[in-house]
Amino acid sequence: MKDLKRVVLAYSGGVDTSVCIPYLREKYGVSEVITFVADLGQGEDLESIRQKALQSGAFKSIIGDLVKPFIDEFAFPAIRANALYGDKYPLSTALARPLIAKNLVAIAREFNADAVAHGCTGKGNDQVRFDLTINALGPDLEIITPAREWKMSREEAINYGERFGIPAPVSKKSPYSIDVNLLGRSIEAGILEDPMSPPSEDIFEMTSSIKEAPEEPEDIVIEFLNGFPVSINEEKLNHLELMKRANLIAGKHGFGRLDMMEDRIVGIKSREIYETPGLLLLIKAHKEMESLTLNPDVLEFKSLVDKKWGQLVYRGFWYGPLKSALDEFISSTQHSVNGMVKIRLHKGNAVVIGRSSIQNSLYREDLATYNKNDSFDHESAKGFIYMWGMSNKIWAESNNNNVK
Repeated sequence: MKDLKRVVLAYSGGVDTSVCIPYLREKYGVSEVITFVADLGQGEDLESIRQKALQSGAFKSIIGDLVKPFIDEFAFPAIRANALYGDKYPLSTALARPLIAKNLVAIAREFNADAVAHGCTGKGNDQVRFDLTINALGPDLEIITPAREWKMSREEAINYGERFGIPAPVSKKSPYSIDVNLLGRSIEAGILEDPMSPPSEDIFEMTSSIKEAPEEPEDIVIEFLNGFPVSINEEKLNHLELMKRANLIAGKHGFGRLDMMEDRIVGIKSREIYETPGLLLLIKAHKEMESLTLNPDVLEFKSLVDKKWGQLVYRGFWYGPLKSALDEFISSTQHSVNGMVKIRLHKGNAVVIGRSSIQNSLYREDLATYNKNDSFDHESAKGFIYMWGMSNKIWAESNNNNVK
């Protein structure tokens, strides 16, 4: 690999990405390392992280405020897609990676960089998401992945960094690997690598324990317009405010915890703990709104599209042609997804207890009721059933399929 003048590095402030800075300079001949710190609403002191990058040898360190586009352009489309990987995980971490990678490419263009770099290991999902996005948006850019190549243990990486003035962590390191953004937290490693070991309460921050959750249930109403949530309890909120409010309400009642076996992109299973209170709540409400306003055949087919959409995003294809095509289909189904869903939150549960849509409801009380206002034509049922089961009846007769 030729010596590189300038490289843009995705930077978190941790040991690995800090060590990447001198490593890129020493092993790859990089003259200038520009670090990019993404603000995704994780609540960290990002200025101190930026200063750490400079102290570690970065030529320039940039903080990008990505919170609003993260919610508007990634989280809310995921709600309309009912995106749940493995029918459980709402992609809280996966949704952030293409946005970060997109900005890496943009910064590389702005500063005429030769390559982009990240600190992902060879075992995780994020390396795939970063690399595929960079290849889609900047196919001419070189991708450097030091942590996939250096074969250093954590202790060796710390020692390597100390040679270049990067201080070792002074506090006792958590046994867990934790990723945080506004949509949620993912927790893995440590004792959680034993699938039979229950997670301890100290790993959770966004959700209350069942014990600490309020004793009284709370009913909330979420309103949707064109498939997007627009208000909670009749208070109109922008996307960012609504997500924050949903996090607080659902988290207070202990809703939004996941403990699952996950099939990683690289072919291994891993045990993952997530807490994603607001996103799970909004997806649950959205699915209920669709059940009231979409035709059965659209619902059935969209469930297949939703599953594929979630798989594509999880596997790194946010900027792929199939994902774009599915976006168009999903968008075309959402014009009638308007109305309100009532949910009762209590001790870790979120139960739908009501739904309504003034203009787009496909529920007709006069057809569904059993009281005197029933307008359903009962006599037509006999002919319908005869025609509906005709092929099955013919098959049974031709195969002498008599029950004995």
